Amino acid sequence: MDSVSPPSFGFQDLNLIPNSPTSPASATASTSTPNILIQPKLEPKLEPLDYSHLPYPPGHDSDPSTNRDHNNVYSEFYRVSELFRTAFAQRMGNDEGVLDSNTGAIVPVSEDNSLTPSVQPPRRRTGQRSSELVRISDIGLEDQRYFRENLRTTRMVYDSLRIFFMAEDEKGNGLGLTRRKRCDLKAATLMRDRGLWINQDKRIVGSIPGVLVGDMFSYRMELCVVGLHGQPQAGIDYLSASMSSNGEPIATSIIASGGYEDDEDSGEVLVYTGHGGQDKLHRQCSNQKLEGGNLALERSMHYNIEVRVIRGFKYQGGVGNKVYVYDGLYKIVDTWFDIGKSGFGVYKFKLVRIEGQPDMGSTILRYAENLRMKPLSARPTGYLSLDMSRKKESVPVFLYNDIDHDHEPLYFDYLPRTVFPPFVFQQASNASGCDCMSSCEDGCLCAIKNGGDFAYDQSGTLLRGKPVVFECGPHCTCPPTCRNRVTQHGVRKRLEVFRSTETGWGVRSLDLIHAGSFICEYAGVVLTTEQAAVFRMNGDNLVYPSQFTERWSEWGDLSKIFTNYEKPTYPSIPPIDFAMDVSRMRNVSCYMSHSSAPNVMMQLVLYDHSNFYFPHLMIFAMENVPPLRELSLDYGVADEWTGKLAICN
Repeated sequence: MDSVSPPSFGFQDLNLIPNSPTSPASATASTSTPNILIQPKLEPKLEPLDYSHLPYPPGHDSDPSTNRDHNNVYSEFYRVSELFRTAFAQRMGNDEGVLDSNTGAIVPVSEDNSLTPSVQPPRRRTGQRSSELVRISDIGLEDQRYFRENLRTTRMVYDSLRIFFMAEDEKGNGLGLTRRKRCDLKAATLMRDRGLWINQDKRIVGSIPGVLVGDMFSYRMELCVVGLHGQPQAGIDYLSASMSSNGEPIATSIIASGGYEDDEDSGEVLVYTGHGGQDKLHRQCSNQKLEGGNLALERSMHYNIEVRVIRGFKYQGGVGNKVYVYDGLYKIVDTWFDIGKSGFGVYKFKLVRIEGQPDMGSTILRYAENLRMKPLSARPTGYLSLDMSRKKESVPVFLYNDIDHDHEPLYFDYLPRTVFPPFVFQQASNASGCDCMSSCEDGCLCAIKNGGDFAYDQSGTLLRGKPVVFECGPHCTCPPTCRNRVTQHGVRKRLEVFRSTETGWGVRSLDLIHAGSFICEYAGVVLTTEQAAVFRMNGDNLVYPSQFTERWSEWGDLSKIFTNYEKPTYPSIPPIDFAMDVSRMRNVSCYMSHSSAPNVMMQLVLYDHSNFYFPHLMIFAMENVPPLRELSLDYGVADEWTGKLAICN
């Protein structure tokens, strides 16, 4: 892989050391704060870092081969020398003090410490978590893309590995082994052993680079893998007093998931109950104490340090028991000891959301649910159609525009499935299928076509991308509910085509789409090369599938986990040499926007015929896509003839 320049962001760091009587600098301390010494710290020397293992494509803006000047830009440590007088006033008997909202860290950083990359080189075990508390700032646009791509690839490895373990468990259960292990824990543990957890080199206060407000996660261990919350079970993540230079704990994030009956949550304001005092059934059975995470939240309030808030919800159709949504940064404005509903003493913390952030993911989740149930009540204006497919899909496809008067999608006939030329099906008479009476199992004819294993697990999730997937077809005796007929059932997620000021027309889902899930088919009228030449002269809009980037190879890629991993090459098919006409008939997929870092991908599938030259173009999710987040597809590079990146926008 190509090497890239390290991102140029800043670490705000505070070196705060209580004054000692023997300190030679005590005589020069400010008379207004005689008990505390702030020592200046020299700027550390930063050495060039090796980022050759990070996944930037050739020609990227950060590729040294294309941008040598960018190699000379390194991350800097920005020292914040504001005094935390309030906290120490209680110790020293001085109640004078001012809080600083820009305070970045409460532990010193050694002068020879240099910035380590977010993705660390492989190691066998992860030691004690860092005691270095920092806030990351000054992130430019290119750096934001870098961190987002780093997060995207890490989550893809996690989801791929978790699904891989689930498939292995399914095989074990088929052999009579009934005990199922926590695949989310197994995936996280193995990634930790390979050094693939990110944002672990420093304890980050505030926003985590690459994590967006509204990002959704299916498991708590995934929060640990990306560094958003470092506790697999505890609701409060904090730097312990033993690791802090001034001997006081500091909280960095909390999870509000309804585990305490005294919580009060109105969204922008959250009254969070501290931890402790519960039995194994999560019933309050004793008084809480001001220690551990509770003390860390209280200290964060006095230091005016923000905390990340993640909310957990039970979600119908989720792969885990809950979904976890990152809702942004909050400030702790008040804390008190109170008698809870169970009659025991609890600590309560009032958190207020910091202004100027994007909408909360939990709010969007509830809003999307209302749109699914009562669209006109939740959003009375803007709908052009409540089903632009005209019942050709099993679920309605909404069409929404509250920006201008453009009604273009209504002018096309909706095409739920690709239309192939008649000669494509001529080989069908010689085709053969499996003779399974119920859902297919490993070893049947269709499994052999796929190289011995099915492409999907029992829930219909794509295990990993392949050059082509063979599904059961009309010559198979298995029922429509067979696990190997995933894409034939059409759209299952409630999709919406919407008008956007940034991308023209776009597509988003009202449902949470899990990584590896089927979304829809990229449908059009298939033309041969000769036919395409004629249509092109008439100015019709054509799409050339051969130009789509092979993103399927990224989904399920476990080369960072297993040294013997090989990219799937079987089954193989000839190069695609046809065009698709979408000038008169098209479906929802044609309105997906282009992105070089997409969240959906194209997977070739054969099921209703066996002509290798004309596969179906099926779209699957590459990551968990929250409701109302735009779907993006990598169309590749448009040539001078097709201009296909603009066919729908």
